[in-house]
Amino acid sequence: MKFELTILGSSSALPTSGRNLTAHVLNVYERLFLIDCGEGTQIQLRRNKIKFGKINHIFISHLHGDHFYGLFGLISSFNLLDRKKDLHIYAHKPLKKGIDFIRKNFEGSLNYTIHFHPVNPDEQELIFEDKRVKVYSFPLKHKIPASGFLFAEKPRLPNIKKSYVEKYNISVKNIRQIKNGGDYTKPDGRIIPHTEITEPPYRQRSYAFCSDTAYNEEILPVINNVDLLYHEATFQEEHKEEADKTLHSTAGQAAEIARKSQARKLIVGHFSARYKNIDHLINEAKEIFRETIPAEDGMVYEIKPYRIKRSHSSG
Repeated sequence: MKFELTILGSSSALPTSGRNLTAHVLNVYERLFLIDCGEGTQIQLRRNKIKFGKINHIFISHLHGDHFYGLFGLISSFNLLDRKKDLHIYAHKPLKKGIDFIRKNFEGSLNYTIHFHPVNPDEQELIFEDKRVKVYSFPLKHKIPASGFLFAEKPRLPNIKKSYVEKYNISVKNIRQIKNGGDYTKPDGRIIPHTEITEPPYRQRSYAFCSDTAYNEEILPVINNVDLLYHEATFQEEHKEEADKTLHSTAGQAAEIARKSQARKLIVGHFSARYKNIDHLINEAKEIFRETIPAEDGMVYEIKPYRIKRSHSSG
C-alpha cells in the first residue's frame, strides 16, 4: 500500500554541490513514476537505490533543460542495461523530435519500445490510468508551456473483518459481494449489515507536482485537498519582482497556494542557486502555511494510509 515520494533534485536552473536538478520518483504500490528528469538524475537514482527497471512511466513538466536534459542519457542507460519493457513518456509535443533523433542515431538499435504521449499544456486531462492510480496533467503559468501533474489513488474497497470470515465461514463469492457494499445473510436468514462486517476503506491519497509556475490560483480546484503538494519556491519574498519577471514563485506564494487549496502538507523546492541557506524561504512559507517542509535531495516522504471515519446513524 506504499504511496511514497523521493526527491532526487531540489535546485533550479543550476545544480549546486548539495542540490541536483529537478527529478522526483513517486512509488505507488511499487509502481515507480519518474517526474521530470534533470541532468544527473541517473546518479541520484543509484544513490537512492531506486531500480531503473521499475521505471516505466516518465512525466516531463516542461521543456526547460533543467527539467529534461537527463532524459536522453537515461534512455541510453536503459538500453545498455538490456531493458526489454516498454517505456512511456508523457510530455509536450516538441520533445518527441528529440526522442526520435535519439532513436534514429542510437548506435545499433534500442532493445525496447518508447511510447510518446503528448500532453496538452492548455487544459486539464487524464493522461494515465491503471488499477491503482489516475494521473492528470493541468496547465501551469510559466514563460513556456508548462504542466503540473496530479497523482490520485483510486478508491479501495473496504476490508471484511477477519473474525467474521472465520466465524461464519464466508465464501469467496460472498466476500466479493460484501466488499462491493452488500450485507451478509446467514443461513438462518439473519442479516448482518455491511457496516458491521467490514472495516471502512482507506482514504484515497494524492500528490500534486507544480513546477515551474508563477502564482496561479486557477490550479486550486485541481489540487483541492491534496495530501502532499510540491510547489516551486524559487525566490524569497524580497526577490518577488524577479519572480514576477521570470514567472516563478516565492516561498510565500507557494504557501498561499497550499493554504487556499487546503493541502495537508507542502514541500517547497526548486530553490535558486543563489541561496546558500534556505532557512529564510522556509520561514516565509511557514508564516502562511505551518505544514511546510523543504525539499532535500534524497528525502523520502510517505503518505500513510488512513481509514475513512464512518458516521454513526441513530437508527
